[in-house]
Amino acid sequence: MTAHAWAGLDACVHCGFCLPACPTYEVTADEADSPRGRIVLMRALVKHEIPLDDAALDLHLDRCLGCRACESVCPSGVVYGPALEAARATIAGARGQPPSLRAGLWILAHPARQRLLWRLARTARATRLPEWLTRGAAGTAPGSGAAAAPAPSVLALAMLAATRPRNGRRPAPPRVPASAEMALFRGCVMDGLFGHVHDATIRTLGVNGVAVREVAAQACCGALAAHAGEAEAARALARANVLAFDAAAPGLPVVTNSAGCGAMLKAYGEWLADDPLAERAGAFAARVRDVSEVLAERGPRPAGPLPLRVAYDAPCHLHHAQKVVTEPLAVLGAIPELELVPLDGSDRCCGSAGIYSLLQPHLSLEVLDRKIAAIAAARPDVVATGNPGCLMQIGAGALLAGLDVELRHPVELLDRAYGG
Repeated sequence: MTAHAWAGLDACVHCGFCLPACPTYEVTADEADSPRGRIVLMRALVKHEIPLDDAALDLHLDRCLGCRACESVCPSGVVYGPALEAARATIAGARGQPPSLRAGLWILAHPARQRLLWRLARTARATRLPEWLTRGAAGTAPGSGAAAAPAPSVLALAMLAATRPRNGRRPAPPRVPASAEMALFRGCVMDGLFGHVHDATIRTLGVNGVAVREVAAQACCGALAAHAGEAEAARALARANVLAFDAAAPGLPVVTNSAGCGAMLKAYGEWLADDPLAERAGAFAARVRDVSEVLAERGPRPAGPLPLRVAYDAPCHLHHAQKVVTEPLAVLGAIPELELVPLDGSDRCCGSAGIYSLLQPHLSLEVLDRKIAAIAAARPDVVATGNPGCLMQIGAGALLAGLDVELRHPVELLDRAYGG
């Protein structure tokens, strides 16, 4: 993985096209916080021209969101994301990780620990505590709430409030005879806090003729470990998933509704390139599809009207990493009476970036503030986005800014239109 990752930087000619696309450079105006500046640092790291404990190296690579927007605008075809993860792994191997990060990854590595964490989170979400704690932090002007948040703990609680599922039961939409079968990747955060999105995914695929097979032994995708520089932990989770899906769903396409998970799953071939499971990992990666890809390919089938103004915000790891751009719009466009509202900067990062909002809270909030200002200007009823971190981050910012807007995964809206 490392040699392949560094090779992705070779095409960089330092032209600077990436600078205006970088959310952290937009906030700090520091060249070292741009993709071009970070590539200079990473090349110096590879050539041993800069020590592993250099404070600037640590600071500016840690500040990177890993959103990969720079890849989408690069005229030379630089592949930045894998190099960033390789650099972080190299640095983490030398300096170790903060205790809080190690604890978080330790929890996510084991399903039993995850279940306890999500149970506590859902209990907090079921109370009014998150909204109560955010009252004092809410901004007085659109777009000012996120930057005004006094503490990451308030933001974390706001996230829980923003992810509460809709109440009430609806009739299940009618299924059609299955013409295909796919295995569902549940993940950790998505399964723990967004189980209702999995339910909507299963129902919506059923309406479109896809039967879903469950894989009980699956694990976390490993993306959070990879982003944090814990390469071996990421590879261990990748191996576990390849083995689990090959055993329970051999040869079946794998559908995911989390952009971050999908990008990681599609990269298993690179992560396990030197592993005995390399061939199986590559085959697994080729089978992975985002739910929007599956639905767009199959139509989707006609739905009932849903008179809502909806702004679509593109998750970075769906838009920039997986290059899945038009499919979510096709899914939303298939719903009668749903008005797609243009959102300025819809392809720019919201500042979530996995655990970034916990490790770099103030910069994360400044990036988020720009997103909230754009949403306030668009005035949608719903913001639709296909990643749990984005749903939480934008939902938190909207709550802090006092915006009356609902946060939903696109598949939830299609499911609502089918069952209305």
